[in-house]
Amino acid sequence: MGEFKVHRVRFFNYVPSGIRCVAYNNQSNRLAVSRTDGTVEIYNLSANYFQEKFFPGHESRATEALCWAEGQRLFSAGLNGEILEYDLQALNIKYALDAFGGPIWSMTASPSGSQLVVGCEDGSVKLFEVTPEKIQFSRNFDRQKSRILSLSWHPAGTHIAAGSIDYISVFDVKSGSIIRKMVLDRQHLGVTKSRCIVWGVAFLSDGTVISVDSVGKVQLWDSATGTLVKSHLIANADVQSIAVADQEDSFVVGTAEGTVFHFQLVSVTSNSSEKQWVRTKPFQHHTHDVRTVAHSPTALISGGTDTHLVIRPLMEKVEVKNYDAALRKITFPHRRLISCSKRRQLLLFQFAHHLELWRLGSTLATGKNGDTLPLSKNADHLLHLKTKGPENIICSCVSQCGSWIAYSTASRFFLYRLKYEHDNISLQRVSKMPAFLRSALHILFSEDSTKLFVASNQGSLHIIHLLEGSFKHLHTFQPPSGTVEAMCLLAVSPDGNWLAASGTSAGVHVYDLNHLKLHCTVPAYNFPVTALAIAPNTNNLVIAHSDQQVFEFSIPDKQYTEWSRNVQKQGFHQLWLQRDTPITHISFHPKRPMHILLHDAYMFCIIDKSLPLPNDKTVLYNPLPPKNESDVFLRRTAHAFKISKIYKPLLFMDLLDERTLVAVERPLDDIIAQLPPPIKKKKFGT
Repeated sequence: MGEFKVHRVRFFNYVPSGIRCVAYNNQSNRLAVSRTDGTVEIYNLSANYFQEKFFPGHESRATEALCWAEGQRLFSAGLNGEILEYDLQALNIKYALDAFGGPIWSMTASPSGSQLVVGCEDGSVKLFEVTPEKIQFSRNFDRQKSRILSLSWHPAGTHIAAGSIDYISVFDVKSGSIIRKMVLDRQHLGVTKSRCIVWGVAFLSDGTVISVDSVGKVQLWDSATGTLVKSHLIANADVQSIAVADQEDSFVVGTAEGTVFHFQLVSVTSNSSEKQWVRTKPFQHHTHDVRTVAHSPTALISGGTDTHLVIRPLMEKVEVKNYDAALRKITFPHRRLISCSKRRQLLLFQFAHHLELWRLGSTLATGKNGDTLPLSKNADHLLHLKTKGPENIICSCVSQCGSWIAYSTASRFFLYRLKYEHDNISLQRVSKMPAFLRSALHILFSEDSTKLFVASNQGSLHIIHLLEGSFKHLHTFQPPSGTVEAMCLLAVSPDGNWLAASGTSAGVHVYDLNHLKLHCTVPAYNFPVTALAIAPNTNNLVIAHSDQQVFEFSIPDKQYTEWSRNVQKQGFHQLWLQRDTPITHISFHPKRPMHILLHDAYMFCIIDKSLPLPNDKTVLYNPLPPKNESDVFLRRTAHAFKISKIYKPLLFMDLLDERTLVAVERPLDDIIAQLPPPIKKKKFGT
């Protein structure tokens, strides 16, 4: 692997937003996740749970409900009283529609997907028709006395159950009138509470309504008679969410104590056809409230205040021991929040509403391998750049020379010129940025910092020539296919001749920057691209996909390299393919053309193309090699993959020069320490 001096950075004070809602789409096997800052993320469960799309947050959009309708259409609603529809191609919001019922607490789509119903603060339940272009208000149901906190359709689409405070209402969809009302018991462990909040309801085909509430109960009701059939007291705090499997043979609930309970429909006796709901498995994968749950055919999905998205496989449903059989916690976004200026040794950190620019520290001390060296000069916090307005930052970048910073929100693009005088730094904003630069999804500076490349959410790529304190628009590449596919990843060659761009699907396009035309398109692959980079000298494009495959494509020859073809013939090591976090960054050693450097959240790897690939019988994660370089064992076990797991969770790693690395870590304990305290539970002996 070689010896490197490593800047181990832990002052990126990034805290992800808590998860508020999840919505699973059975048709596309995708999961939508909304966070407390209004951000919405789309995970492709068929592509190894890769976060393939995201919509930036907004201060005024506190999302309370999320649902899929009409197959692939995604809607959200929240406390600002608006219903939003998302454009999954252009990655922006199609429109916002006011429901005129005050804050919206709940929303769900009909079984056919052709109707939406929302529950509002003023006690109204409103029905909307889903039309091809928009949604249209249909009518109000009978108004209730208190806010509507949860909703569920009967699978036949004829009735709706609505959870409120102290009672559950059952509506007839045709008439909009109440046909049944079930009043909840406020008793909790012998103490009468002032109110009982119905946080979630689920309507089953046989007419059973399952409710979860603030007194810690899961209750089953007969909607035909309005009577309580069964009650399960499962927590000393709120039960906040519920989701039912499509087959209605199991459901999952989440509590404010961080526990997820699995209920299954089992036979009363071995020979009996009579069945009953039984609590079978509790899971404690969260430290804080479980605000939302989902039930896919093979897994239980949960999220909450502790920011983790937890996917717990149902082992009896998983046929093959592969990705689906592993418990996974997704904490960090699958996109880069950090950029680096190698020449000035600067790091730019991206937060929701501000950017931080830091200069790395330095040391004069020396030591042997593995030593921690004391700093002779500490890291400097040079700049705190705060955004204006309620929109979150989508992307940002600092140039290699450290003289330019660019960032974008959903409606504005900002470019700044930086000047350094000794220990002082001055900032000058470049004014009158063109309107077509709005909603950039990715920003990249050329190696010599003379050009800026901007990928817009409309699929176009803009090239800006940077002058002293100003700019000039050089060219715009329009999407080759004529479709509006957002470009999410960019890579430029160090010599400035080639630009590679990847969209939300699996395609990668390569552009000739000298002749300003499309050079070629890399053959399509079934899994989305997670990272890409162009090697110096050779101009080979290295592409990482969400199934952990790595391809090398020769841009001048317009074909895969010989090394890449050999990799596909032999295949990667089984342990490499079983990793469950995507590669997020690729780089190259300036003096070692055979080396590819890449990392995910839990490992840093150097692939040496001059060495043979490991097979499944070889140890992939090599221990430290013997000190005697002539050792026979070393020659026999040497293979192309050199992997280090010292740094984790690893948000960013790159070469500053041929002997220096920078690694940015974000320990999970530091994130948990900044969250609100969880519910205190009394433990034995305390």
